[in-house]
Amino acid sequence: MGCIKMKGEMIRYGNRGDLGLLKGHDTHISGEELGNALEQGRVLMAYEGQKFAAWLRYHLFWDQIPFMSMLFCMEGKRGQGYGGRLVDFWEGEMGRKGFGMVLTSTLSSEGAQHFYRKRGYVDCGSLLLPGEPLEIILRKELVSDYEGQA
Repeated sequence: MGCIKMKGEMIRYGNRGDLGLLKGHDTHISGEELGNALEQGRVLMAYEGQKFAAWLRYHLFWDQIPFMSMLFCMEGKRGQGYGGRLVDFWEGEMGRKGFGMVLTSTLSSEGAQHFYRKRGYVDCGSLLLPGEPLEIILRKELVSDYEGQA
């Protein structure tokens, strides 16, 4: 699994040893599911030096399309490019694995939709749950190094 180091920053895949750190911040899924995501290599972590800055978690929608289910920058690290660099790294990894498309979603009430659209994501659907703002589903086509694989 890949790792990238640049100017005092590092992006790497999370591992089981990161579970304690992430459990304190990623409260959107159970600790058991978070552990599973780490074991499956579906968590990316960004560091500034030794300081934890951000993470990205994904799963496979319909067991075949990478779906970014969490992108989070720590307080004090937002607006510094960590989210964009994590997304770029993830998209590159997914392309290298032969995936032709990735998905994500965001609430219509959140500004993240603009972040994704600037990065080439386009609306492809929505989900409306009772008492919740509209969830916008976004997709991005990837250029793959491995044609013919899905």
